[in-house]
Amino acid sequence: MAKERAGHSVESKKTRTVNGIIFLLLFILAVLTVYPVVYIAFGSFKTNSELVGGGLKLLPRTFVLDNYKKAWEIANFSRYTGNSLIISFGVMAISLFVSSMAGYVFSRKEFRLKSLIYNAMVMFMFINVGSAALRPLFELAVKLHLNQSLLAIILISAGSGQATYVFLIHGFMNSVPKELDEAAKMDGCSFFSIYFRVILPVLKPALASVALLSFRGGWNEYILPLIFTMTNEKLRPLTVGVVALQNAGDGAAAWNILFAGSAIAIVPIVLVYIAASRQFMGGMTAGAVKG
Repeated sequence: MAKERAGHSVESKKTRTVNGIIFLLLFILAVLTVYPVVYIAFGSFKTNSELVGGGLKLLPRTFVLDNYKKAWEIANFSRYTGNSLIISFGVMAISLFVSSMAGYVFSRKEFRLKSLIYNAMVMFMFINVGSAALRPLFELAVKLHLNQSLLAIILISAGSGQATYVFLIHGFMNSVPKELDEAAKMDGCSFFSIYFRVILPVLKPALASVALLSFRGGWNEYILPLIFTMTNEKLRPLTVGVVALQNAGDGAAAWNILFAGSAIAIVPIVLVYIAASRQFMGGMTAGAVKG
């Protein structure tokens, strides 16, 4: 009995130590993630001289609301916000349609080279060509006469994330019982009728995750729209328009106005996440707990 108690005591001590280390690491990660956002939020109320002076102090000496007024007046925020919404919803719509159908086909349909195509697509999740692909993509858009519209940005942004979204949908689809498909076939449904009438309603949690991830990807896109809108300021999204606020000062970098514009640009995506957070978490874990 004494040995068992000693063993339990050692085990519980080890468990507490491990839990303490995990908590400490998670706390550090949370601070590193949240601190820049909080710093921008409070920095948007500071004067430019106070920001340039540096320091880790969060609270401003005096709250300057005029930063937001200047940011809104100098940058065409209504147009930029509209462009960002068009890009984000466009990327989301394409991503939902393509990834849901591709995930369904990869999960339920047998065809030649299926494993090769799927594995190649998954492999590209870990390959990021980055800015190296911008020039050929821009030249392709010019030849297709798409460089003077937001369509090229939407198509390229949507295509760059499809591997991840298809992988997510495919994993969820594998957890959906095939008996649903067989029952629908007995009722006379075709392959694509099953997709529209049976599978899509079941995929709601995973689709919510894809919707939020793709919307965020479209909203936060910067380099791609920067290149494609260099000759047309009217097509700029918020991410590009906000950075231009840095040069809004008289001969000096206007960090206070830039911070105010950044704070405004953060609000929509935060609201979208709050509204869809429950469905997002459910979609990210559903494939792991079902089946």
